[in-house]
Amino acid sequence: MRRNRLSPIATMFWLVLAGLTICGCGQQRSGPSLQDLDIDALAAEATAAMEALGKEQPLAVGTPKGDRPAALRLEKTKLKFGFIKLTDCAPLVIAKEQGFFADEGLQVDVEAQPNWKTLLERVISGELDGAHMLSGQPIASTIGVNGEAHVITAYTMDLNGNGITVSNAIWEQMQKADPALQSPQAKHPISADALRPIVAERKASGDLLKMGMVFPVSTHNYELRYWLAASGIHPGMYTASDTTGVTDAEVLLSVTPPPMMPQVMEVGTIQGYCVGEPWNQQAVVKGIGVPVTTNYDIWKNNPEKVFGVTKAWNDENRNTHIAVVKALIRAGKWLDETDAEGKFVNREAAVQLLSKANYVGADVDVIRNSMTGYFYFQKSDKRELPDFNVFFKYHATYPWYSDGVWFLTQMRRWGQITEPKPAEWYDETAKKIYRPDIYREAADRLIAEGKLDRADIPADDTDGYKPATSDFIDGIPYDGHDPIAYLNSHKIGNKDE
Repeated sequence: MRRNRLSPIATMFWLVLAGLTICGCGQQRSGPSLQDLDIDALAAEATAAMEALGKEQPLAVGTPKGDRPAALRLEKTKLKFGFIKLTDCAPLVIAKEQGFFADEGLQVDVEAQPNWKTLLERVISGELDGAHMLSGQPIASTIGVNGEAHVITAYTMDLNGNGITVSNAIWEQMQKADPALQSPQAKHPISADALRPIVAERKASGDLLKMGMVFPVSTHNYELRYWLAASGIHPGMYTASDTTGVTDAEVLLSVTPPPMMPQVMEVGTIQGYCVGEPWNQQAVVKGIGVPVTTNYDIWKNNPEKVFGVTKAWNDENRNTHIAVVKALIRAGKWLDETDAEGKFVNREAAVQLLSKANYVGADVDVIRNSMTGYFYFQKSDKRELPDFNVFFKYHATYPWYSDGVWFLTQMRRWGQITEPKPAEWYDETAKKIYRPDIYREAADRLIAEGKLDRADIPADDTDGYKPATSDFIDGIPYDGHDPIAYLNSHKIGNKDE
């Protein structure tokens, strides 16, 4: 954390304090030395003091006032955010540790949560102001799947970042089914085709293959289902009476907290899983499993986590929310910064921070693999994957409506949405949850402050939908403007009129 300079807010605070001291006591008193000051705490105190005085925050030093929007008046300055111990919590960690939150006059605590369910419940109850969330959580909460509360997102935390890992025993069986996989560096992407005979054999014996995912509305659940179904393996359906999603299943999928995945697989409770990092690389390091694919190959540059708050919290703290998004945008940009040769400038520093026990708490070497542009599929198969974690480029942080529509199609495909919906419903629902208006106000302020380039955000005339893409493992195109056609293009899953 930076302690070597006074921010404009802290400077204003001490000037005000000095003035009050002189006027009130009739004599001048020396204040603390620069080394004694806790700048981050002072920034938060200064914001609160100026709010009490009904004043605006000062503009950045050297910025012409006419070129800046009116300074934000923060409704709340002391905040607590939740996260799960995964490397894609990085924007929250970096915004705190690099002082980006403090620059906005925010005093932020980030607190690890035991699981996704508890994290969401604490955001809804108000115990947490916001959190690192699964992309499906704001959507599911808002439409009444697994609870009901209007949750919104104005910031996407990352793209990609997940993998599917199988146990050594299953990998050996897949190699027997497909000799091409016996290479020390098997050709990628690896589909689930070689898993089909294993699934069929276990089904015939009454002992279905079991795989873990992190939450029923997680990207991991939908990616694992997508990967299996693309090879003709039925992952099961949710119904009004089956909230576990195992109806007609040929593979049983169950919830396991991310940090426990390797251990649960090692003892044989599950034979594979889909999870974020560093828990796929942990299986390689421990020698207990083989990552067979990443979600980059399942859907290239897919959305992963989001920063979520309740709509009620946003309505009460709109300016604070904008300030939070400003800090997170800066954190994403910092994480993706590269030098002239395209090498990450700040990822090693991020790895060191994330390895701390109060953050991800995994070994530095394990976190470093994926975060610095490499990924081990086996100890003999280290590959460059510079886009395994994307935190800023490709307009990654923008809250695209088309991302929300994709998750809605998966909820309908697998029966979590139990009844057919018209195409208009998908668009209207996504627009209730994804809030580019908040993102754009935050980004515009950063541009005015010289901390962001206009090219870093989508053009003003975008309709919020990414172009149609067929960058999926099965090649089926997805156009967010036509969710019904996309649903009906898959062989396994619900079909609608």
